[in-house]
Amino acid sequence: MPRILVLYYSRAGATAEMARHVTRGVEEVGAAEARLRTVPPVSAVCEAVAPVVPESGAAYAELGDLEACDALILGSPTRFGNMAAPLKHFLDTTSGLWLSGALCGKPAGVFTSTGSLHGGQESTLLTMMLPLLHHGMYLVGLPYSEPALAATRSGGTPYGASHQAGMNADWPLTDEERTLCRALGRRVAGLAARLAEAPS
Repeated sequence: MPRILVLYYSRAGATAEMARHVTRGVEEVGAAEARLRTVPPVSAVCEAVAPVVPESGAAYAELGDLEACDALILGSPTRFGNMAAPLKHFLDTTSGLWLSGALCGKPAGVFTSTGSLHGGQESTLLTMMLPLLHHGMYLVGLPYSEPALAATRSGGTPYGASHQAGMNADWPLTDEERTLCRALGRRVAGLAARLAEAPS
């Protein structure tokens, strides 16, 4: 059964909520198993020392989680049109996996949350794709055959799922945003399942 790693960073909770809906989408594919992981925050002064186990929410990711997964779905809030530093910091530690080709040929998708509608949703998704391309992963987006992509008035892009959280990060996910999160999870998990069944 393919293992799908849903790896995210969340500060105000919106990206974590998206991650839970992505995970539900993965679990809708009967031939796939979801694993939810997060990364600790970092400090602007020095690397933050985080407890080994977070006080709440998903466990912290380790490089072994990436190596063991059959597909990866990354999520981050937007920081000036880019992924958040904690997720970038974690990805910067994956050069050993790059050297060994551990992620090469595995499916991947991305999702993000922004404060405003034009707060850099698509550019953030693209920044998360770049290290995945360097790792040789197969990128999975959201086609317009997903009706919610044409109906949404907030988040949702062909590059991946997105959410407009509002300037105080207190807007709940819309029905379309939740639907697209689950669709992303299903698409990545479905591809991973098909690749697992393919003759080598």
